[in-house]
Amino acid sequence: MNTTRKHFAFLPAFLLLASLVARAAEPLTLAARSRSETARGSGEFRVVETNLIWDAHKTALVICDMWDRHTCAGATRRVAEMAPRLNEVVLKARAQGVFIIHCPSDTMKFYEGTPGRQLAQAAPVVTPKVPLARWCSLDQTREPALPIDDSDGGCDTDAPHPKGAPYPWTRQIATIEVHAGDAITDSAEAYYLMQQRGIENVIVAGVHLNMCVLGRPFTIRQMIKQGKNVALLRDLTDTMYNPQRAPYVPHCVGTDLMIEHVEKYWCPSITSAAFLGGEPFRFREDRRPRVVFMIGEDEYKTAETLPAFAKKELEWRGIRCDFAHVSASDPNDFPGLDALRDADLLFLSVRRRTPARAQMELIRRHLAAGKPLVGIRTASHSFGAKPKDDQHEGWDSFDDDVLGGDYQNHYGKTKDGTPSTIARIIPGAAGHPVLTGVTTNELPFMTSLYRSRNLAPSVTPLMNAHVPGREEIEPVAWVNTNQNRRVFYTSLGGPEDFQQTAFRRLLLNGVLWTLNQPVPPAGAVQ
Repeated sequence: MNTTRKHFAFLPAFLLLASLVARAAEPLTLAARSRSETARGSGEFRVVETNLIWDAHKTALVICDMWDRHTCAGATRRVAEMAPRLNEVVLKARAQGVFIIHCPSDTMKFYEGTPGRQLAQAAPVVTPKVPLARWCSLDQTREPALPIDDSDGGCDTDAPHPKGAPYPWTRQIATIEVHAGDAITDSAEAYYLMQQRGIENVIVAGVHLNMCVLGRPFTIRQMIKQGKNVALLRDLTDTMYNPQRAPYVPHCVGTDLMIEHVEKYWCPSITSAAFLGGEPFRFREDRRPRVVFMIGEDEYKTAETLPAFAKKELEWRGIRCDFAHVSASDPNDFPGLDALRDADLLFLSVRRRTPARAQMELIRRHLAAGKPLVGIRTASHSFGAKPKDDQHEGWDSFDDDVLGGDYQNHYGKTKDGTPSTIARIIPGAAGHPVLTGVTTNELPFMTSLYRSRNLAPSVTPLMNAHVPGREEIEPVAWVNTNQNRRVFYTSLGGPEDFQQTAFRRLLLNGVLWTLNQPVPPAGAVQ
C-alpha cells in the first residue's frame, strides 16, 4: 500500500515535469506584420500579416539601450513607462527557451565581473558573413531617407544634448531583470554568442528605433546583413523624434512612421501580445484623435472628396477617421453616426436634412460638451429643412448658433466656365494658424460664392471673396470660439476646390486647429 501511495504521489510531479518539457519544446508562433510593395518601384505598399514559427532555442531577444537615464527627459520617461511590459516579455520569453541578450551600450564597466558580462566575453570570435561594423548607417541600396527628421537630436522635451558633454546613462534600467544565463554586451560579442549557440532568429526591442535599434552592431541592419531572421518588437520601442521637425506629427506617430519604414525595407514586426496576450503596449501620451465625417449632400461630391482628403492628409498623421454617409434609402438617416459618442471632432458636410431625433441628440451632445466642429460648404444650411414627422428634427438656426454666420443663398456660377469666386486672405488675419502655408495671392474657385452675413462677435474672419465683376465682399472662411468651442467653417468645398493645394492646406489646418494639434509650418505640406 505504501508503495502504491508513493507511486501515485510521484506521478503528478512526473507528469508536470513532462508537461513543462513538452511546452519548452513547442515552437514560438509570433503574429508578424510587414509591408510589401504592390509593384516594383511603385512606392505603394500593402500590409502583409503572417505567423513566424521559430524555434525558441534558436531565438535571441536583444534589448537595445534601455538605459536608466537618457539625454532627453522625454526619452527617459518613455523608457521607464515601457520597461515593466518589456520585463514581462523577457520573463516569458526566457521561460520558453529564448536567449536574452541585454545590450545597454557604453555601460559595460557597471557590469564588469558579473556572470552575464563574463558569458558574453567568453564567446569565441567567429568570422562574420560581412565585416561587423561598430555602427550601421542608412543603407541607400535598400532604404530611402528616414521618414522623420532627427537632425536636431530628436528630443521633444529639452534642448539638444551639448556636444561633448558626458552621457547620463550608467546601466540598463533596473526594471528589466538580468537572470542567470542572460548575456550582457554592447559589441560584436552579441554575434559571437549567437553563432556559438546556433541562434538563427533575433527579436529586437528597446530604443531608439531611428538610431540605435537600426544601427548598433547587435541590432536590425547588422543582424540582417549577417543572415539572421529578424523581427522588431514594435510596441516596445521608441524614437528620438521632435514633433517640431518634419513631418510635424505627434511623437508617437513619428514612431509609427519609423516602424512602417522598418517593415517596408528591413524586417517584419511583432508586438508583446505575441508573448503575453491581451493588447499591445501603448504610451500614455499616445492618444489618437477621432474625427467623424457626417456626409449627406447631393451636389458637391463630398462623399468622394472627403474620404480621399482624410486618407491623404489625416490618417497617416494618426487621426482616426470614421464616416457616417447618408443612407441610400433614407435621406435623413446617417448610419455610423453612433461613432460620434467617442469622437473628438465632428466634420460636417450635410445639406438640408432632418436626422432622427436620436442622431440629432448625438450632435447636440457633442457640441454641448465643447467639442469642436469643422463645416464646409452646405454645413451652413445642413439641418434647414422641415422634419417629415415628430421622430425627426431640424435645426434652422444651426448656422447662427454653431458656425456663427447667417447663410442667405448664393450668387450663382459664371456661365462661361471662368472662376465664380475670387478669394483672398483678409489683411491682418495672415498670422492665424489656420492660414499657415496658405498663399496670400488671390485664389480663383469654380464654386459659387455664398452670401454669409452678420458674423457673430465670437467669429474671426480669415478669408473673404468676391464674384468677378461685382463689388460685394463675402467671408468664405472663419473660426468661431463661442462657448469655448473651436469651430472652423468655409463656404468653399466643391470638387474642383479639392484640386487646389491652397484649399487642401486650409482644410488640413482647420482640422488640426480645431483638434488643438500642431499645425505644420509653411512649406511643410504639399
